[in-house]
Amino acid sequence: MAVIPVDVAGRPYEVRVGAGLLAEIVPNCQGRLRKRDVPIVTDANVHGAWGEVVETALRSHGHEPHWRILPPGEQTKAWSQLASTVDWLLALGVERGDHILALGGGVIGDLTGFAASIVKRGCHFIQLPTSLLAQVDSSVGGKTAINTAAGKNLVGAFHQPSLVLADLTVLDTLPDRELRAGYAEVVKYGLIGDADFFAWCEANGSALLSGSSAMREYAVAHSVGHKARIVAEDERETTGTRALLNLGHTFGHALEAQNGYSATLLHGEAVAIGMVLAARYSARCGLMPNASADRIARHFEDVGMPAGVAQLGLECDGQALVDHMLHDKKMDAGTLPFVLMKGIGEAYIDKDVSLGEVATFLDEELRR
Repeated sequence: MAVIPVDVAGRPYEVRVGAGLLAEIVPNCQGRLRKRDVPIVTDANVHGAWGEVVETALRSHGHEPHWRILPPGEQTKAWSQLASTVDWLLALGVERGDHILALGGGVIGDLTGFAASIVKRGCHFIQLPTSLLAQVDSSVGGKTAINTAAGKNLVGAFHQPSLVLADLTVLDTLPDRELRAGYAEVVKYGLIGDADFFAWCEANGSALLSGSSAMREYAVAHSVGHKARIVAEDERETTGTRALLNLGHTFGHALEAQNGYSATLLHGEAVAIGMVLAARYSARCGLMPNASADRIARHFEDVGMPAGVAQLGLECDGQALVDHMLHDKKMDAGTLPFVLMKGIGEAYIDKDVSLGEVATFLDEELRR
């Protein structure tokens, strides 16, 4: 088992990466489950695959699980589900010192973490990420949120978990498409600041996706370690360092919004296309070679992921996608910072990007 510390000021915690952690959830939680009753938020798919394992693990140590089983999918990150989850927690008598378990992917982690941040002005929660995307990215760092009609993740809070248990065994039951979507966030760590890791992904990504336990453990532990260092340095995106983790997300969120946050485009797929768009826009601006942007697109294609916005068949123009970007939570004094690239492993924040030029660029990409 790999143990990665996340040294945020005042609330440090560990991310544990290994096989079989859910079956040993109580000893891994090290006394954090202080009551007999344990609230667990999950979705129907995850409950069907792993509910019995968690139920047995808790009951064998004298705990009584209480399940809130939500519909799977991005549309669950909504006001209605947040409100009903908060009411459910209050009805259970959850106290500030209690820990809520978030068993699921990014949607469940985000919704549960946000609920925990506002119940009685903040109680504890433990992330039990069941998707590759959640294990390497969304379960670490304390960003919690829901979506609104205006855009993705616009209502939320920074609220760090008390512990993250990334059980690699769950990846064996993850649908292939979900696994590939999560892999986009693995690649991201190579693109933002570690060219050697991107090269590792090129060499080993197919083996990771095909089931290599060694490759999966290395990728998850390496990605979490990279994110933990960034979060410790810039927990609330005040210095700009953490904003680098948004590579591909400004473009990707606009694509998700245009698709109505439906299952036709998964978050990780949108991020993969978004990172290709960021690379191509950077190359268009003369910041990096076209060959490097093509290399990124080729890697996603090689592992069976979408790598171009034209593949989505959107019935819109570039300006419509830019209009979605205007609701981005990173907007600052009327300008939108973009994460661009000077090369593979050399991401940076550019605050002088013309949205008109971005719209023109997207028009070209939609016809590519």
